[in-house]
Amino acid sequence: MSTTRRDKVIDILLLALTVLPIVCCMVLQILCKPASEGIDVTGAMIYFTIPMPLQDLPITESQINSWAVVLTIIGLTLFLTRRLRVKDISVRQHVAEWIVEKTEGLVKDNMDPYFRNFGPLIGTILGLSAFSSLLSLCGLFAPTSDLNIVAGWAVFVFVLITYYKFKCGPLYYLKGLTEPVAVLTPINLIGEFATPISMAFRHYGNVLSGSVIAVLVATGLQGLSSLVFGWIPILGEIPLLRIGIPAILSIYFDLFSGCLQAFIFAMLTMMYVSGGFPAEEFFARRAKIDAKKQSRR
Repeated sequence: MSTTRRDKVIDILLLALTVLPIVCCMVLQILCKPASEGIDVTGAMIYFTIPMPLQDLPITESQINSWAVVLTIIGLTLFLTRRLRVKDISVRQHVAEWIVEKTEGLVKDNMDPYFRNFGPLIGTILGLSAFSSLLSLCGLFAPTSDLNIVAGWAVFVFVLITYYKFKCGPLYYLKGLTEPVAVLTPINLIGEFATPISMAFRHYGNVLSGSVIAVLVATGLQGLSSLVFGWIPILGEIPLLRIGIPAILSIYFDLFSGCLQAFIFAMLTMMYVSGGFPAEEFFARRAKIDAKKQSRR
């Protein structure tokens, strides 16, 4: 097999890895989801349950669709970053470089220079959140509509924030809880745990509310269409008023709002991590340690 043909085969396989997970989720939903009438606003469907010693582990739409998003992002990333060149750059390399430049620009503009290598993490958060919300365009359950999924992301960010707050030692961190006055220590402590809770509920609430509003409007238009055109034979059975308007709402709630919430979650991650990092104290301590090492030599 020639090199050109082999490259084309690999590209096709990577594109298949990008598309097939979503297609498999759609087929799985069609085969497993029971038929429903009227308004259907429910949580993630449970596919099966794994018996566990303390509590059974349900495997839901949220988990399956999340893994599908991960595989899709991996396939898309591999496809965009194949055959990188210095000259005669392809369109997909331009796209890959644009994504990297924009992500690194966000990190540079919103975080301390110490976090200059945070681009891949922020890019991952943006991609995972945006693609998860955009699944609703394919008729799938968006993982961001499940509080358990978004709460897991928020807990990860909370651990990251706490890790960098401890960069100057536990005593410095505990001292920060007593500022500006010791009386406010309980409030500061509550504020520490309120951060992941607010991030999770903000993201989850905005995505879920958009999905609920879209379903209610579509159902209301169907009823209104039946009321207005129901007296016309055959034509009255077609929900004419549902044509177009739900699609326009979907552009906002699924496309714009989903991407906006991904951007907000990434911005909050950068703000909390960089804001909690005691940069001046950390670098001052590092300078003292380096000076002691030099004096010993």
